[in-house]
Amino acid sequence: MPLTYAAAAPQGGDPTAGLLSTLIFFAAILLIFYFMLIRPQVKRQKEHQKMLSELKKGDRVVTTAGIHGTIAEIEDTVVILQIADNTRIRLEKSAIATVLKKS
Repeated sequence: MPLTYAAAAPQGGDPTAGLLSTLIFFAAILLIFYFMLIRPQVKRQKEHQKMLSELKKGDRVVTTAGIHGTIAEIEDTVVILQIADNTRIRLEKSAIATVLKKS
């Protein structure tokens, strides 16, 4: 006795309706990801770039490593940070996380 398998075809409906609902579902998921993940991240990056471009000598900052200091000098992409008397370190501008107090 041979085994037969019935094809699972839609019964009496439009076969493109299932595809259309699937595409709408994936489009909704993509929109949710855009508004909840991508857009806020881009906004934070723009704010960070603006903060870095407005840095000036004398600003008190905190680095991504948690080092607190005062900006002693600014070059193109490098900041010289004074962390104690006679102690200065060179950092990339992008390593500055926040500005505590403007000069």
